[in-house]
Amino acid sequence: MFLHYLDLAWRSIRKTPALSLLMVTAIAIGIGITTTTLNIYQMMALNPTGERSEQLHAVQLWSHGPDTWDEFHMQITYQDAMNLRNLAPQFKQLAQMRSGMVIQVDSDKFEPELRAVRVTDSDFFSMFSVPFLYGTSWGEQVDKDAAYHVVISEKYNQKMFGGGDNVGKTVYLNRKPYQVVGIVDNWNPQPKFFDPMNGAFRDAEEVFVPFSLLPIEKFQVWGNISGWKHEDTKNFSDTVKSEKVWIQYWVELNSQESRQQYKQILTGYIDEQKALGRFTDNKTSADSSRLNTVAQWLSIAEVIKEDNRILVGLSFLFLSVCLVNILGLILTKFLKRTSEVGVRRAIGASRMHIFSQYMVEVGIIGLLGGLVGLALASGMLYLLGEKFGMDSSLISMSNSMWFIAPFIAIMTTLVAGIFPAWKVCHTKPSVYLKSQ
Repeated sequence: MFLHYLDLAWRSIRKTPALSLLMVTAIAIGIGITTTTLNIYQMMALNPTGERSEQLHAVQLWSHGPDTWDEFHMQITYQDAMNLRNLAPQFKQLAQMRSGMVIQVDSDKFEPELRAVRVTDSDFFSMFSVPFLYGTSWGEQVDKDAAYHVVISEKYNQKMFGGGDNVGKTVYLNRKPYQVVGIVDNWNPQPKFFDPMNGAFRDAEEVFVPFSLLPIEKFQVWGNISGWKHEDTKNFSDTVKSEKVWIQYWVELNSQESRQQYKQILTGYIDEQKALGRFTDNKTSADSSRLNTVAQWLSIAEVIKEDNRILVGLSFLFLSVCLVNILGLILTKFLKRTSEVGVRRAIGASRMHIFSQYMVEVGIIGLLGGLVGLALASGMLYLLGEKFGMDSSLISMSNSMWFIAPFIAIMTTLVAGIFPAWKVCHTKPSVYLKSQ
C-alpha cells in the first residue's frame, strides 16, 4: 500500500509542478538557513575531549589584590606555574604558552617560515591524547633539565623532509638547532579547548618545544599578557618575576578523591603565598583557586556567544514562518482535488486511506525540500568562509546535519500537512457525485 501511495504522490507532484516547486523552495530556504546556523552552533558547542572532559582540569588562581579584577583570570603568573609544576609531581600537569619562531631546515626546497609554536611540558601529549606517527614526546627529565627537542606535525614533516620517519633529524627554530623527537598525526581539536584565549577556532600549533627552554630562550609571547597593577617590566626577567598572568596551566585528575587532594594542595600553596605577601585580596585560600573541567572551561571562555544562541532561535522562527506559508500552499493544492477525493470516497476509500496518501505526498515534498536545503546550506557555509574568512572547522558540514536537516524538513512539512489532509478527508462524497 505504501508503494501505491508513493506512486500516487509522485503523480500528484508532477501534475502541479509549479505549486510543488514553490513548496519545495519554501522548505529549502527555511531548512538552508536553519541548517547553516545550527551547524555553526553545533561545531562551536562540540567538546572534543569526550569522556576525558571530567578528568582534565584548567587551573585558575585569584592572585590579584583587592579592588582589581572582578573575576578569575584564565591565565596564571609564571612564578605560580613554576611552583605548581614542582608542588604535586604525582599528577600529570603542564604549563604552556603560545609563541612564534622562524622554522628552517637544511634544504633549499623549504623556505623559512614564521609560525606559531606551542611551548609546553611533555605531559601535554598524553593528557590531550595527541597521536604520534613516529617517535614520542621528549622525556620528563627534559621538563626539568632543558634540552633542544622538538615535536612536529606530519604536515610539517611532509613539507620539510618529504614524509617518513625523520626522528633524530634537525630543525632550526630562530636559528637554533632542535632535534626532532616525535612526529604527530593530524591533530586539530575544535574548538581549541586547551587554549581558547588565543582563538578558540584557530588551528592547533604544529610545532612543540619544551617549556623548560622558556627562561633560556626568552620566547616571545604570542598571546595576552594581563596585569592587575602597574609593574615596570622592561625585559623578560622582569616579566617572569612579576604578577602579570600569561601562562595556561592544566592538571589531570582522574577521580573525585584526586580532585579533592589537589584542591587541598592548592589551598596550602595559597596559604604559603599569602604569608609571603601575595594573594592579598580578602578571599579565603580555599576560595582563591578553581579547577575547571573542559566543558566548564569552554563555558568560561564564552566559546559560544549569546548572539549565536539568539541567531539559532531566529532561524527556527524563520523556519516556522516558512511552515505557515507551506500550510497555505498545501491547503490550496489539496482543496483543488476535493472532487477527486469525493469520488474515491464514494467507491470505498476510507478517510484513513485518503489521509495516509496525502501525508505521504507531503513527506516527499519535505524530503525534496530538505535535500535542496542541504545543498543551499553547503553553499552558504562556503560563501561565509570565502567572504568573512571563517575558520574551516565552523564551515564544514557536520555529519549529523546530513540526517538532521532532512528529518526536520520532513517533520515540519508533515506538521503543516496535517490540517489540509484532515480537511480534505472530511469531504462529503454526495456533493461531488451530484456535480459529476
